[in-house]
Amino acid sequence: MPDTLTRLNEVFQQVFDDEDLEITPETSAKDVDGWDSLMHVTLIVNAEKAFGVKFTSSEVAALKNVGDLVHLIDSRKHAG
Repeated sequence: MPDTLTRLNEVFQQVFDDEDLEITPETSAKDVDGWDSLMHVTLIVNAEKAFGVKFTSSEVAALKNVGDLVHLIDSRKHAG
């Protein structure tokens, strides 16, 4: 999880254009300025590209925080 979280933090920094942004597993949309529905889609697409994985819309809809996304990414990387 630490490596995934570190790489995902870089994705967040790029998407939100904020090199000082630091995410934790507990980080959610309410914690990040500008994280609205459009940015959420952009974030998911960029995460899929960065990690070479694909998510279903139901998986994305079930995400509650960054930790959920990290676990989803890790499960995909280990499954495929």
